[in-house]
Amino acid sequence: MSTPSLETRDLTIRFGGHVAVNAVSCAFQPGTLTAIVGPNGAGKTTYFNLISGQLKASAGQVLLDGRDISGLSPSARTHAGIGRAFQLTSLFPHLSVMENIRLALQSRQRLGLDLLHVWSHHKDLVSRADQVLEAVALEARRDATAASLPHGDQRKLEVGMLMALEPAVYMFDEPTAGMSVDEVPVILDLIRMLKQQRDKTILLVEHKMDVVRELADRIIVLHNGALMADGEPEAVIASPLVQQAYLGLAPVEEAA
Repeated sequence: MSTPSLETRDLTIRFGGHVAVNAVSCAFQPGTLTAIVGPNGAGKTTYFNLISGQLKASAGQVLLDGRDISGLSPSARTHAGIGRAFQLTSLFPHLSVMENIRLALQSRQRLGLDLLHVWSHHKDLVSRADQVLEAVALEARRDATAASLPHGDQRKLEVGMLMALEPAVYMFDEPTAGMSVDEVPVILDLIRMLKQQRDKTILLVEHKMDVVRELADRIIVLHNGALMADGEPEAVIASPLVQQAYLGLAPVEEAA
């Protein structure tokens, strides 16, 4: 089998006497979307924070294309190819939609984050920015400030910024959280579009099981910080252990 695009080996973090993520080992291949599920407090977001560098592991490793990136800062991991979308939008609120995309592109090209940079000298970046805005259906809002956008459009802009960074690994932490029923399909369509790029790896933390069933090629289940199940969606969802721990269902008793 080829080298995983992303891998965690015995990844662990302790807060005092509490083990929030307990020796989780998983390998993720390009072209797959893996949903990470589990009850509240299972360690899903903490696991994401360890991968993206927001938290420093107590033990274990994070590898990107076989390279150990455990010692890298969050920004260095971003440049290495890990793109992270948070539960709450992470935008430059007082800048325009276009300027948000522009800063992501400049970061990708290592041109710095100077808004006074001579943007017109980089026509290829202008073209790429237009492509991103079209992909996330925000062309008409290009001059609006990020703070003025409705919540759904802010999430679209955040996905656009991730796309501008061109990561090898996309990490979505509850991307539909706080969105209206009408707004959810737009974000799911964007994730489907990214999934069609077979060289990308997508990790998704999501509570909505209908979303998980539709999008996931694989499900891993965390419970009390440990990996409890890993496999194809139908098999994992049908597991009595998963139904009891995650869905809160009582185990089915065998007939006498």
